[in-house]
Amino acid sequence: MKQVIAIVRPYLAQRVIENLKMAPLEALMVREVKGFGRQKSYLEEYRESEFALAFLPKVEITMWVEDARVQEVVRRVVEVARSGRMGDGKIMVLPLTGFVDITDATM
Repeated sequence: MKQVIAIVRPYLAQRVIENLKMAPLEALMVREVKGFGRQKSYLEEYRESEFALAFLPKVEITMWVEDARVQEVVRRVVEVARSGRMGDGKIMVLPLTGFVDITDATM
């Protein structure tokens, strides 16, 4: 099993999640995050208001996926989130050594 973390633009997050509904996910978690990448100190129009891009708002979508399905999940995220412009986000795929569902766990 792998953990796939996608950092995307906030206004695209809902579309990414909709596109993932049919994907074979074990679990999914969403949270709002802030950060910066290569654009650091540039100014840009971002959702109709001007921001100093030192810390841009983003949405982090964390998914747990079977190894054989990782490429499909990554492809689905890229389909929606990629515009080809700086600041589209990142996708990280991490190995997962264990996964315990709390409702199934025994003490």
